[in-house]
Amino acid sequence: MALRTLGKFCAQSMSHYLRTPWGAGITLSRLSTLVQPDIAQETLAESDTVHSGAVYQPRLLDPLKHPDYFRVHELFTIRDLFDARVHLGHKEGSLDNRMRPFIFGSRLGHLVFDLDITGYHLRQALNFIAHTAFNDGLVLFVVRTHEVLARRYLHEREQAVVGAQNAQLVQQTAKECGEFAHTRFWRGGIFTNANKQLGVSTRLPDLCIFLSTLNTILTQHVAVRDSAKMCIPTVGIVDSNCNPNLITYPVPGNDDTPCAVELYCRLFKAAILRGKEERKRVLEEQAKEQATVQ
Repeated sequence: MALRTLGKFCAQSMSHYLRTPWGAGITLSRLSTLVQPDIAQETLAESDTVHSGAVYQPRLLDPLKHPDYFRVHELFTIRDLFDARVHLGHKEGSLDNRMRPFIFGSRLGHLVFDLDITGYHLRQALNFIAHTAFNDGLVLFVVRTHEVLARRYLHEREQAVVGAQNAQLVQQTAKECGEFAHTRFWRGGIFTNANKQLGVSTRLPDLCIFLSTLNTILTQHVAVRDSAKMCIPTVGIVDSNCNPNLITYPVPGNDDTPCAVELYCRLFKAAILRGKEERKRVLEEQAKEQATVQ
């Protein structure tokens, strides 16, 4: 009798299971780590509720469960990248083979970046920057010193002037968003030997943003290598003559033109400010909830 009852129960359970659609209750968009701008915020917020009796109470959303929680896809368009000359690369002979997947083609002997690929990687980088700021991370802006380059190559004095302007722009950007910048000569061991050079209680940055990953025409910035050694995440603008392998979030694009650097700084600052504003809002809501409970 017991075996017959058990068999009937198993048959009913199996029939109910077969009638249930596969993956019921699972939203693929919430499991994806790719940027999906077409997902409505209201749809994502529907599942972020807590059922208490007969009343549904909203709870704080988890940014990591959303593909684009900070809406960074709204910060720029492909047209903005084109107007800022982000698509312009170096001459064909200076191409690094590791940058070949990001190249659309060449025109008049100069390489041209695929802006669709650049936009995808830039959105990924902005999303990570916003998450770092949201979690109270320390961000360090790093830009190469064109003065050193000009001393070695006298015909590039004009580029040294542009480099000085870029350094001032990066410093101003870091100041406006409450972060830090390093625009001078980089001493080796600042990260790897920080206890001896800077002191025992030295906090290393949680994220390094490189406006250029090369210190000279052929030499990679020492901070890129040191960041990789210390497992510090990096976001870097990689030109057609750069090596993107050591950069956590490489953004293929022009790193020389002032209007392109200005666009990068504006986008990075906007992502940081969005993360900080969201963190402030969440902390205020948590404080109100604690005050209500007490």
